[in-house]
Amino acid sequence: MLAAGKTAGTIGIIIIAISFCYTAHLLGENWNTMCRKWPVYRDHCRKPYPEMAYRSMGRGARYCTSLVLNLMLYGVAMVYLSLSAKIMNDIVTGVFNIHIGTCLMIPILALMLFPVTLLKSPADFQWAVVTAMVTTTLSVILIFYGTATDMNACEPEAYHPSFSTSSFLLSLGTFMFGFGGHGVFPTIQHDMKEPRHFTRSSILAFAIVLALYLPITYLGYFTYGDSLKHSIINSIQSSSVQQAANFFIAIHCILTLTIVINPLNQEVEHKFKLPHAFGPTRIATRFGMMFVIVLSCLTIPDFDPILNFIGGTSVALTSAIMPCMFNLYLHANNDYEAAKRDDSNSEEGVGLLELTKRVVTQTSKFKLIINVLVIVLAIICGGITTYSAIEKLTNEGASFIAPCFTRSSITSAASEQSWHCCGHYLNVSSIPDGTCPAVI
Repeated sequence: MLAAGKTAGTIGIIIIAISFCYTAHLLGENWNTMCRKWPVYRDHCRKPYPEMAYRSMGRGARYCTSLVLNLMLYGVAMVYLSLSAKIMNDIVTGVFNIHIGTCLMIPILALMLFPVTLLKSPADFQWAVVTAMVTTTLSVILIFYGTATDMNACEPEAYHPSFSTSSFLLSLGTFMFGFGGHGVFPTIQHDMKEPRHFTRSSILAFAIVLALYLPITYLGYFTYGDSLKHSIINSIQSSSVQQAANFFIAIHCILTLTIVINPLNQEVEHKFKLPHAFGPTRIATRFGMMFVIVLSCLTIPDFDPILNFIGGTSVALTSAIMPCMFNLYLHANNDYEAAKRDDSNSEEGVGLLELTKRVVTQTSKFKLIINVLVIVLAIICGGITTYSAIEKLTNEGASFIAPCFTRSSITSAASEQSWHCCGHYLNVSSIPDGTCPAVI
């Protein structure tokens, strides 16, 4: 919100939430159509999203969708490992006054989490999903309380920068990342007892997320202003509230990481036809995957550009562009020609060019305009966000954070601050007789 501005940020969040809720509805509509046309999908489907791509646009679309999903999961795993390490470092620093540093915390946390990643399938992680949801809600409540407590002291000293178009456009990647979970939506719908009610679930889920995001966003914007850094938690003046919120967010991030990395591990094992039973092969393969992710995090310790890059590329594709395209193409096919798309048959029905003509001529104008508008906006916003993320990753300027392998990076990591005061100059505290740490 700080980068996007109060008015533009609010409009941007609401538009993205509504657009992504609409594309979630399209994915649900696609899956219901597939189950009606191809009864095989009613029983079991290991990769629902790539199969949706295949049934709508052919084998090439299935391959591209699978590739995008895997790259997105890899990037999300990097973000959550880096974020979890930063939060755990803040907790250790704030509670025990021990300065480990994010760079050293990354491999430590990875080793601690590795045994959990050896679980077989997503069915073993149902407890993690519920726990992550509960801890997120608790953290939001604590953040809201801590920020509201600081408002009397911090809000009068808060400075709000003037609106910047470039900053607003860059913030869209973060907004898209926050609302973009569409890569797993078909899998969730496939496992539902009543898949036809997926749209209801989507509307409720997006309404809850929006209800959690907006109050904290507004309160943090007005209370702290430009003293907000990477996380609003670091701006909370009460140490007990801050560490409790950090603790719950850390649990959420760690559990999400274990959930996200599992499909990656299964994809590698499936690709190389490795045995499904637990044994040395699974341990070695999954350790290798964790090692590569850790190496990537140590190379790019700043997760902000990674988050923006994922938001501008894979999230824009899986949460906006692909749902709209697959919906248009899937429903432009009639039952007979769509049924030709079968793995046992080399014929894939009509070609994409002919199918595109049918999309234009047979789709209602209103639906066609809405879908095309969502696609165009996703391409524009995603392109700008991706460019800015790449520029930040390659620009060795003031905002560039060196890899953890360099001595200077390790030294600076040990002096990271777990909290800071509010106000434009970071010199205001809501705690009586509170002493502000030196600004680094």
